[in-house]
This record gives sequence, structure tokens and C-alpha cells, in this order.
Amino acid sequence: MKLRILKSAVTNPWFNLATEDWIFQALGSDQKAPDTHTLFLWRNAETVVIGRSQNPWVECKTDKMAEDNVFLARRQSGGGAVFHDLGNTNFTFLSPKEGYDQTANFTIIINALKKLGIDATLSGRNDMQVGDRKISGSAFKHTADRSFHHGTLLVNADMQKLGDYLNPHPLKLKAKGIKSVRSRVANLVEFNEDITHDTLSTAIIEAFCEYYGQEANVEELDEASLAKQPTLNKYYQQMSDWDWRFGKTPEFSHRIETRFDWGMIDLHMDVKQAVIEEVVIFSDALNVELIDTLKESLTGIKYNKGDIRAKLDGLKQAQPDLAAQVDDFCGWLVGEMES
Repeated sequence: MKLRILKSAVTNPWFNLATEDWIFQALGSDQKAPDTHTLFLWRNAETVVIGRSQNPWVECKTDKMAEDNVFLARRQSGGGAVFHDLGNTNFTFLSPKEGYDQTANFTIIINALKKLGIDATLSGRNDMQVGDRKISGSAFKHTADRSFHHGTLLVNADMQKLGDYLNPHPLKLKAKGIKSVRSRVANLVEFNEDITHDTLSTAIIEAFCEYYGQEANVEELDEASLAKQPTLNKYYQQMSDWDWRFGKTPEFSHRIETRFDWGMIDLHMDVKQAVIEEVVIFSDALNVELIDTLKESLTGIKYNKGDIRAKLDGLKQAQPDLAAQVDDFCGWLVGEMES
């Protein structure tokens, strides 16, 4: 088996996840790939990365993220939501199916940490910890002929922001899918104050080569060198697209209720692929036309505050006699969607 080592200088998460998928898919069909173990090292600017089957509105505070220019990314693999910043080092192992060895991958990371004076152990199937503190989580993806294992190592991540963005607002959502399990976590700098992304990356590369008894040159990846790859550009467009990040959300329902001067509202919305497919409103409001019009306006639009606000603003202009009540309803609904 040959070795290949790639390291990204780019911190855009959509680019890095697209690069990971490009390596997995495009290089997986390359003549060299069937006999190659590939190591990819990368890190992201401030990002919440959710698993393929997760609901972003349940897992994270999407409003605060937008306000603070924090990326939302959905990866191809499963697992829970994680917060990335420049204090995280991310690793990906890609191998042909017959040569894939998950235990070997964990051993390489544990050996790398030993080089830095940190004794880590494998915890369960997915995580690594130091003592009883989690310092790494992993997820996996397999096809008929190749596999990958990727994970994150907490080097010096901002734990306050991790809590800020990953502790969801308690919306009345009944979500189908995987909900994250919060764990007691620690940064590696707590065990070695001198550790950095670069020193950790170097240690992982050394441990990777030592484990397989070979040497390999490190290929530095950047946007300029990879932008010419049409397949990579296609993956990047998918990763950055709203329909991938939000539209792939499993079916869920959102129920909220309140009382206005003009009547009580009990709103039920069924959402599929981030589109509001069915709306039921129970109300004691005297204006039945208002309730019917609100239901019609919300049905079939994206579960997105901007789209909802735009549609209801249009309704106010089209029916100015309902403007005051529609304005009340819009302000309430958009406020309840903040998370």
C-alpha cells in the first residue's frame, strides 16, 4: 500500500468538506487510489458541522451563527453536531475497502499524541479521551470499494462558543433524526500548553508514516490549485448550497401558540426537506379570512425566516386591511424561529 498525505491551507469549511469528498470520490476512481492510504489534515474557521441526518434548527442557534458570521456545514457522514474553529485540527483517513483499518487510524492518532506527551485512549467506537475528558470525536463513511474515517481533535477550541452555538433554543420541534449527545470535553492545551495545529499535524504525519513504515511528501492544498478541478467545484457548490445545508433536514413538526389582542393562535407546521408542507392554525379570531390566508401564505415556502418574512410582507401589501394582524403574526413567528 502506498501513502499519500494532503494538508489544506484553506479554512473555509465548505471547501474543506468538498475537498474531502473530492478526494474520496474522484481519487477513489483513480488508478493509484486502490492501493493507497491517504491522510488529509485540515481545519476550519468558526463553523457548526452537523451530521447528514441532523436538523440544524434543533442542533444549533442558526440566528446567532448568522449574526456572528459562523458557517453552517452539513457533512456527508453521520454523527452529531460539532463546533469547529481554528483551535480544532481535523483529520481524515481514506483507504480502499479491503485495506481499511479503523483501529489503525485511532492508533496513529494516539501515537501522535504520545509524541506530544499526551496519553489518550479510545472511548467506545467513535471517541478518544484523556482521562475522562473527550478530546476527539469521529464519523465514518463506506462505499463498495473505499472507506473514510474523519474526526476532530480539540487543540485550543473556544469552549464558550461551542456552548453558545450548540445549545439549541428549546423550540417546540418534534424532530426525526439524530440528536447530539453532549459530552464533557477538554482541549489538548490543558495537557500540553505548547501544542498547536502545526505541531499536532506534524506529529500525526510522523505517526502515519511510522505506522506504515514508509515516507511520503506532504501535498499542500489551496484554493488556487484545486479551483481548476471541475468535480471539486461541483462538490463545493453542493456543500455551500442552502438546499444541502438546510433542505436535507429530516421531516419535523413545529408547534407554537400565543394570544394577540385579536385572538389566540395555535400554529402547527409540518416541514419536509426544509419546506413547510402543511399548516394547521387553530384560532378563536373573529376574522376567518385572516386565518385561512395565513395558512395559504405559509404553505409551500421554505422554513426560513427571510422567506417567511418576505411572503407575509407581500400579504400585507396585497391586503392592507389585514396588515396589522399579519404584522403581529409575522413578528411573533419569526421571533419563535430564532435559535
